Amino acid sequence: MPNAHCETPRKAELDVIRALLRTMLENDASDLHLTLNFAPFIRVNGELACLGGDALCAADLESVLLPLLSERQRNVLEEKSSVDLAYTYDADHRFRVNIFYQRGALAAVFRKLPSLKLTLGALGMPSGIDSFSELKDGLVLVTGPTGSGKSTTLAAIIDKINRNKSCHIITIEDPVEFVHSNIRSLVTQRELFTDVPSFSLALRDALREDPDVILVGEMRDLDTMRTAIMAAETGHLVFSTLHSRDAISSLTRMIGVFSIEEQAQIRHQLSATLKGVVSQRLLKHMNGESRVAAVEVMKVTSAISNLIRSGKLERIYSAIETGGRLGMQTMELSLADLYREGKIDRDSALRMAKNESIILPRLERIDA
Repeated sequence: MPNAHCETPRKAELDVIRALLRTMLENDASDLHLTLNFAPFIRVNGELACLGGDALCAADLESVLLPLLSERQRNVLEEKSSVDLAYTYDADHRFRVNIFYQRGALAAVFRKLPSLKLTLGALGMPSGIDSFSELKDGLVLVTGPTGSGKSTTLAAIIDKINRNKSCHIITIEDPVEFVHSNIRSLVTQRELFTDVPSFSLALRDALREDPDVILVGEMRDLDTMRTAIMAAETGHLVFSTLHSRDAISSLTRMIGVFSIEEQAQIRHQLSATLKGVVSQRLLKHMNGESRVAAVEVMKVTSAISNLIRSGKLERIYSAIETGGRLGMQTMELSLADLYREGKIDRDSALRMAKNESIILPRLERIDA
């Protein structure tokens, strides 16, 4: 490990990073944190733990992190003070990396990417999500906080399409996390700042590249949202992510990005193009050795479409509650099921529920 008292930069040693990543893999950690004046930390089952050893000085961080970057990525880091990339450890292990500045020095977080061999079922996703891979067109959103597994869920859906359909799939990502081979489909993967400067430009380009399915890694701005909706309207199947809590907040956020004058039109467009919203959280499993997904699933029925068009978003929760036979479920139902199965504790279920009064009766019936 680099010495905390070094004062001058020295030549980066790739084996330093690889040794740390190997330690991650040996401990089944999800994340590695490298930051100024501390020894490395890893996250195991949601809990941070220090690896021990010498603290990292600014020169240490610069020497091991900068060599991971291409010239263009260094320019992005200089301009934006952070950059995303992917790092391949070996044929079976890839990592998503964010390098950024804090307190005037470089820092980084390495996130282990799950194997693409994982199916939706193996990820613990409810069966209702399977049908999204069978759609011909429309917009599907996967939402949740950072680290909730959104990218992994989307990769599993794309993999299922790739294995079952003959079509052209275009992914636009920051960075490319899961590398898809051509199985039955042709998969084109474009990386932000390496292949294209912005999501919105890449999405506009994609419409001229004969796509059937488009994955937009994240809808960050109005232009990307507008183009994604237009792509779904014109016969493409579009998947994307949002950092939002649930289906209702996802709709509220998307509509709210647009001007007051446009919002009625956007509600109308979403009512016709939106096919579903998957909202997920990762919780610590009761066994203390893994995490488990709690998932809300909304499918846009004619009733929900009408609620979106008329702006009565607050009524959507009731429609999801009564849509079980269609593969829908609320977050509260998912949490209660996980508690019933002994996968999470009562406190976790209560903490993750939108409203304690909604889930409490379910938990009391389980405990009775």
